[in-house]
Amino acid sequence: MTSRPFRVLGVQQIAIGGSDKGALQKLWLEVFGLTKVGEFKSERENVDEDIAVCGKGPFKVEIDLMQPIDPEKKPRVNEPPLNHIGLWIDDLKSAVDWLEAQGVRFTPGGIRKGAAGHDVCFIHPKGNADFPVGGEGVLIELVQAPADVVAAFDAIG
Repeated sequence: MTSRPFRVLGVQQIAIGGSDKGALQKLWLEVFGLTKVGEFKSERENVDEDIAVCGKGPFKVEIDLMQPIDPEKKPRVNEPPLNHIGLWIDDLKSAVDWLEAQGVRFTPGGIRKGAAGHDVCFIHPKGNADFPVGGEGVLIELVQAPADVVAAFDAIG
């Protein structure tokens, strides 16, 4: 395996799906007291989500509370309920190129803007014959870390 040209800096988000965001909002916003900081809707991705945060500054983590716009269409953001995890990556383009060379399978769509405005791409939950390495059942979002997040992680060593 060649030298890895990127670093995984930490968890950027955890995305949780349900058939109705109301129950998720009750637990995460009302009971746990997380702050809702945004919303995102995408017909293409069949998602209606609230974006909440816990933590502060460059170490805050998004908790995305998602429900499908149309429960009959795919992707079904509520199946499985832990939809995906997002990881801060310091050099997303280099990471994707290197990971593909290692046999990692990505979902269609390539690098694109995510709900929070950062460049993102997704590692497929399952490998296939051409790209045998997948998330072993977990969808993994790779998120380009902004400069302040990279600097904060560098500062703590």
